[in-house]
Amino acid sequence: MTVEPGTRVLKACTGPDVAETAEAIRAAAACLKAGGLVAFPTETVYGLGADACHGEAIARLYAAKGRPAFNPLIAHVSDVAAARQLAVFDTEAEKLAAAFWPGPLTLVLPKRPDCPVAALALAGLDSIAIRVPSHRTARALLAAFGGPVVAPSANRSGHVSPTTPAHVLADLRGRIDLILDDGPCAVGVESTIVALLGAPTLLRPGGLPREDIERVLGHALVTPAPSDTDDAPKKLEVISPGMLASHYAPKARVRLEATSPREGEALLAFGAAPAFDGTVLNLSPRGDLIEAAANLFSHLRALDASGATAIAVMPVPHDGLGDAINDRLSRAAAPKP
Repeated sequence: MTVEPGTRVLKACTGPDVAETAEAIRAAAACLKAGGLVAFPTETVYGLGADACHGEAIARLYAAKGRPAFNPLIAHVSDVAAARQLAVFDTEAEKLAAAFWPGPLTLVLPKRPDCPVAALALAGLDSIAIRVPSHRTARALLAAFGGPVVAPSANRSGHVSPTTPAHVLADLRGRIDLILDDGPCAVGVESTIVALLGAPTLLRPGGLPREDIERVLGHALVTPAPSDTDDAPKKLEVISPGMLASHYAPKARVRLEATSPREGEALLAFGAAPAFDGTVLNLSPRGDLIEAAANLFSHLRALDASGATAIAVMPVPHDGLGDAINDRLSRAAAPKP
């Protein structure tokens, strides 16, 4: 395959040239460790991978997909032991993991207090979506990388999910660093998503039939009604924890488009901040939207934890990632129920 500068395609398939495949996996793992973006096959669709603990890499991932929305992303891990380091497993989570991992099932679980996944990948929430893929190349990459990798579908936002390297190139040529080519995906539809944040709830049908999950659990899954959500999203990235209109909303009141803080407010700055004696955190002193996106949720949480009763937010441009940043700030400022 011929690609433009900036996107490499490396063959990663079981075959006569084992050394070539191993080198491709090493190169992809090194790219992820350097904060790069790597498209790789899973049994469902090709995912666009980034280091789940690297906020700026995740921000670049959103930018590459275009028209981004900062919704929770799935953390792909190599095995159940790695998943337990990120999330709290109850009895039902253990049952489903034992029955269906590796495979096309995503579980949404409470995150551990010491979970290292970046706040941007979690959309500032206290839950995390996790999957252990079964695809040989995905598993080899995760083992070589040695940590969680977020991987939404490797396509431009709103486009059909990709099941071949050619699909990835058609959408992301020149926008990502590397593609691992292991031919077409076997399942061809996204993973089934089940939330275990209360009664087990089916958030998205996918590659694992509902009936199989219910057989293991011994009871039916809850299905949320469309009226329970802000916009009845159908894609994975807007899974249940991210469906509510307020999403991550600080306890403190949030005032947008503030040119200077008022008495009693903390300040969430962007770019050159005004002189201020109170609590200040800057999304990006240099005015960089990728840096701002990476800091957004962690800074909101930190200002909330500071004890401030109100947060003034300086204007953030609406171009590029600015649209998604402003969308989340608007949700944070929405009236509380």
